[in-house]
Amino acid sequence: MLDLLTPEMMLLILVVVMALSFDFINGFHDTANAIATSVSTRALSPRTAIIIASSFNLIGALSYTGVAKTIGGGITDPFQLENGLVVVLAALIAAILWNIITWYFGIPSSSSHAIIGGVAGAAIGAAGFDSLNWAGFISIVQALIVSPLVAFAVGFIVIKLVSKLVANTAYHKTNRKFRMMQVLSASWQSFSHGANDAQKTMGVITIALVSGGFLHQEPGEFIIPLWVKIAAAVAMAAGTAFGGWRIIKTLGGKIMKIKPISGFSADLSSALIITIFTALKLPVSTTHVITSAILGVGASQKLNAVKWGVAGRIVITWLITLPITGLLAAASYVVLDVFL
Repeated sequence: MLDLLTPEMMLLILVVVMALSFDFINGFHDTANAIATSVSTRALSPRTAIIIASSFNLIGALSYTGVAKTIGGGITDPFQLENGLVVVLAALIAAILWNIITWYFGIPSSSSHAIIGGVAGAAIGAAGFDSLNWAGFISIVQALIVSPLVAFAVGFIVIKLVSKLVANTAYHKTNRKFRMMQVLSASWQSFSHGANDAQKTMGVITIALVSGGFLHQEPGEFIIPLWVKIAAAVAMAAGTAFGGWRIIKTLGGKIMKIKPISGFSADLSSALIITIFTALKLPVSTTHVITSAILGVGASQKLNAVKWGVAGRIVITWLITLPITGLLAAASYVVLDVFL
């Protein structure tokens, strides 16, 4: 048994533990994406919202692997990656550190940006800029940029349409109906979050397995082992169950005052966008998408309904996450390479 615990195997175990820790942190960091609006409108109690979010995150995470394959081959080629285990470990250290910092300060930053920036930065630190698959990396970054813009526009349109449909309905009846509908929209939001976000950890673990020689596949082939799917799904669901109350407070009230109709419209818009991009096998930031949908809903009512100062600080965090995590990962790789 001890003969199996080679230095490479011990490093792989460390990488898997770190990856699942990242997934766990992603779960509680991004809980707000699915339930902030439904909690703030009292459509769901915090406890019920957490149960719904964790359950549907688990189901979503087990349902799809397209995004994992994009992450696994879109940023760098795991078949050509030397010292791949250390590269992945450095990327995870950077992403986890950034997630903890932004969670502590209640800033809804992107776990997707963090891990993508981490993998890119660590690969560059290990083998230079030529190690990146530039076509794939650029397409991933484009999806991260375009998806929140589309979510803003869709949120703006959806609230307009929904408001017209209920224009002649009594206010108290409208609130009651949309609180009920928010249960469905929060469930879909949670499912779409699991289907997209958990895939990133699956992809990262598979990169480690392939580059470390523990998973033999043909070049160009990228199959996610079943145990990786289950482990990532359970880790994210467990993290979701712990919740992210600091970020819920930011998304649920500091950006704008959310009513049941606006909360439903934002949830519906963001869940739709995440589902479409997941079907296209493209990773998106669920944090960016839901926040942008909320901003779009608020802006459609009146510009001063949105607290643009808070929104501006969030956008700045979005812009700096990729470069900061890239630099952290590159530095982490240099340090780890000395000791490992």
